[in-house]
Amino acid sequence: MENNKIQTQKEYNEASIRVLEGLEAVRERPAMYIGDTSERGLHHLINEVVDNSIDEALAGYCTTIIVTLHADGSCSVKDNGRGIPTGEHPIEKKSTLEVVLCTLHAGGKFDNNSYKVSGGLHGVGVSCVNALSIEFEATVERDGQIFQQHYSEGKPLESVHVIGKTRHTGTTIKFKPDNKIFNTVEFKYKKVADRLRELAFLNSQVKILLKDERTNTEECFHFEGGLKDFVNYIDSGKTHITKPISIKGKDANSNVEVDICFQYNTEYKDLNFAYANNIHTIEGGTHVSGFKIALTKTLNTYIEKENSIKKGSKIELVGDDFREGMTSIISVKLQSPQFEGQTKTKLGNSEIENIVRQITSNKLQEYLDFYPNEAKVIIDKAVKAAEARLASKKARELVRRKNELEGSNLPGKLSDCTSKNPAECELFIVEGNSAGGSAKQGRNSHIQAILPLRGKILNVQKALVSKILENEEIKTMISAIGAGFSTKSYNDDEDSSSRQNGKTEKEFDISKIRYNKIIIMSDADVDGAHIQTLLLTFFFNYMRDLITNGNLYIASPPLYRVYNGKTKTEEYAWTEEEKQEIAVRMGALVVDDNDSSADEADEGEEIIEEGELDEAESAEEEIKKTGAKKTKKDHIKIQRFKGLGEMNPEQLWSTTMDPETRKLKQVVIEDAIEAEILFNTLMGDNVLPRREFIEQNAQYAELDV
Repeated sequence: MENNKIQTQKEYNEASIRVLEGLEAVRERPAMYIGDTSERGLHHLINEVVDNSIDEALAGYCTTIIVTLHADGSCSVKDNGRGIPTGEHPIEKKSTLEVVLCTLHAGGKFDNNSYKVSGGLHGVGVSCVNALSIEFEATVERDGQIFQQHYSEGKPLESVHVIGKTRHTGTTIKFKPDNKIFNTVEFKYKKVADRLRELAFLNSQVKILLKDERTNTEECFHFEGGLKDFVNYIDSGKTHITKPISIKGKDANSNVEVDICFQYNTEYKDLNFAYANNIHTIEGGTHVSGFKIALTKTLNTYIEKENSIKKGSKIELVGDDFREGMTSIISVKLQSPQFEGQTKTKLGNSEIENIVRQITSNKLQEYLDFYPNEAKVIIDKAVKAAEARLASKKARELVRRKNELEGSNLPGKLSDCTSKNPAECELFIVEGNSAGGSAKQGRNSHIQAILPLRGKILNVQKALVSKILENEEIKTMISAIGAGFSTKSYNDDEDSSSRQNGKTEKEFDISKIRYNKIIIMSDADVDGAHIQTLLLTFFFNYMRDLITNGNLYIASPPLYRVYNGKTKTEEYAWTEEEKQEIAVRMGALVVDDNDSSADEADEGEEIIEEGELDEAESAEEEIKKTGAKKTKKDHIKIQRFKGLGEMNPEQLWSTTMDPETRKLKQVVIEDAIEAEILFNTLMGDNVLPRREFIEQNAQYAELDV
């Protein structure tokens, strides 16, 4: 009988098919609509609402947007656009406001007469925000009246009603995310500010105000210089050799608007940020390829016309040479963008390449003819880049030939794992031979490899590729990881590969990595933090696919070991708060040296801070050193680990390397622009921005200095 019951429960029939109505699908599968339900997905809600206001600005009806982070955890976005229509919808026979906010694929983006240019294409943005909010309020100023409607979980709580009169127009959306949906519902000011700043750069006609009622702070983003201000913001702290070069144009046939700005600096990297209808196309696309083709062809044509390179020179300049040390921003506005994939990371409209190429060629030629001195600076920079490119090519070939000669031999200092299945293998990049020794003894040798580094690697942020490839520690890492080394930019297919014997060969091929997890494991002190930053700078610049593919991690060794001498047990703590909680739970009493009542404390244990614990020291000597007082009971010892070398193999395994108990931090790139600025601030030539960053953020560091 019971077997029949089980079979009935698992039966698949007509009743098993469920039809989700309204916005139920969004609440059932939120990740399909906003990416995920983590902190990133939470902030995406704000972006969806703000994007609607930006679309009103692109249509010419909105000049001001106010975003407010309220003290109760809600957020509101107010604009002075036309206001969402509130009258009865001709087909749905209810208020159009309710249709827009409660129906998927409903909006003005499908009507080319309402929005010539729009980032939102599917009409799901604000309705998804409504579905994922426990409280949602829409207020519309339109036709001389103020309309309002409240919702919860995507369902209207009332009909649209008038609450007053007005002389203005606009829409205000206020929402409070549902904590049953999201892992966190706390908005981060910096995340919101970064996106609003970006939108203000891209739309110079709009003023965006950000208010935070939680901290009583307010910031205004308004940049009349547009992309010129954007380029200067990204390049802050760098030494420029040209002023920002602006290219603007509009195609008469398609009304596609092209806005490009770039400038050169003394560094070696090519930074390009591309946008289509304000959407950051991280992987580039046809607008990026059009710009690069035009830049290379126009500059080469100018060189031939002006005889800018000495006769007899065998140097042939290519696109990489012209883009070295360039920071560029490409923004196009078009009516029907076609993005590759749901993530909108690459623009696919084929006609855009030719439009951008023609506008760039014409405007750049005018600039070169009008400013010959600046043209000479650009060409001289490109010639030096070509010389460095040839030198780095020789260095890469030497590294490749060496690896081929050595065959399958790996670096001598690498203690490899026995498994040959990359999916289960891990590589620990460890600071120093001492920590490397403990890691080798404590690891799971079947799946875990250990690569100890000697000292600090080269700062690659301000070094030529040829110099980078001469660094022994870097060459060792390249060889151990096994996927190559990229010297190209990361937003164009052509730039991420090279041609070898008629075949396309990727400089860095993520499919060839020998380990699924690359784990940086350094000491929790100033030197360890510096080594960690140097390694992250290297991976970000030359093996970025490790980050975007989710293969790079940072180990989190504990800071404290709390030992109970009475029960002969130990626990580990990663923060000061955890240490105190463990000690108190073990029955410890934190005894003040001036507390007279301490002599009467017969119950519990005292915390004896030991710093770098020396087992040879007696408890009495340790007590004298710390000034604490000992009770009649056994005391509790707390050891502060200042280095991985202080941990024995068993401790290192159980706390930091065991997949079942360890704490790994995955390295991700949430904002490529902010990441570029951060690495340049920390590792670039300019000292002042670095000092300011340290002064502003020193309070958040968890280091033993």
